[in-house]
Amino acid sequence: MKTSKLFDLKGTLNFMKAAYPELQKNKGSIVNFGFGAGLLDQKNQGSYAATKEAIRGLSRVAANEWAADGIRVNVVCPLAFTEGVKHWKENFPEQYEEIISKNPMQRFGDPEKDVAPIIAFLLSEDSQYMTGQKLMADGGDIKLR
Repeated sequence: MKTSKLFDLKGTLNFMKAAYPELQKNKGSIVNFGFGAGLLDQKNQGSYAATKEAIRGLSRVAANEWAADGIRVNVVCPLAFTEGVKHWKENFPEQYEEIISKNPMQRFGDPEKDVAPIIAFLLSEDSQYMTGQKLMADGGDIKLR
């Protein structure tokens, strides 16, 4: 597995551990990022999918263990048009078009308009009874899995 992918997992774990004392004091919430590749078994996504699935597992365990301390932990799996996706689209336009053609909304989401409000909801008191959940912000790309 590539070092950068392991860093993603270790970075998430280290951040959660560092934030824990403050979250415990304030009954806070964590939102981690997942990816749908592990749910769809996409080709050429092995190391990335493995890392994101590990983050989902870590988040589920933390949600269970930290709930008694008033800390909620959830995961958002976005399909958003980022700089990385822009670079990928420029280099692999056929793959990009294939992904878009299979998406019910026929597009990648906008990070600020489509994904950020979901994260804001998960960090707010409006989601105070949600923990250990995976939310797909993907335009229906992965349905009911």
